[in-house]
Amino acid sequence: MTTQKNGKSFVAQAEEDLFNYAIDREETKWLMEKLHQEADINRTAVEYELGAMKIIATGWAISFHMEDSPFKEPLLSGFWKRVFDFSHGLSETAGTLTGARIDYFQLLRERLDQYVEAISKSPEAKGANDPAVAIGPEFAAKCGNRDDIFTQMTGISMFMTNVNRVGTYLKGAGLLTGTDH
Repeated sequence: MTTQKNGKSFVAQAEEDLFNYAIDREETKWLMEKLHQEADINRTAVEYELGAMKIIATGWAISFHMEDSPFKEPLLSGFWKRVFDFSHGLSETAGTLTGARIDYFQLLRERLDQYVEAISKSPEAKGANDPAVAIGPEFAAKCGNRDDIFTQMTGISMFMTNVNRVGTYLKGAGLLTGTDH
């Protein structure tokens, strides 16, 4: 595999593409339109958490799909550096508007840790070998109602769609070997 594509390394191009995908709002808007009207939830909270979930799921998917890849660490490092820089700008803007200090990157780290913990503590997720089983209720809890099935399904949809799309992208970009997911 060559290391250059249009003057950029494959890893640098993937880092840029996956970051841009992670912050794109179109999927969030679509899922909000599809969130069932009977959902017993604050829709503003769901929209906010979907944006965070998309970034988290993209980073998680890179790690998952590239488990044994030599490109995993440089891609993850570059992706999260871009997220950090983006979060810093977002935090400054939000702080200016609200007058309160907000650390969006710290929030993303906390959310990632909470989702990983929920997956690791879920016998259902382990038994089914499916992290989405734990993601749904945890996502709904972050939105304010752990038991709302419509919100659970919205979070699962965002998570699974991102994991699948990132895997497809990495395969198409030639960054996955035969032993990767």
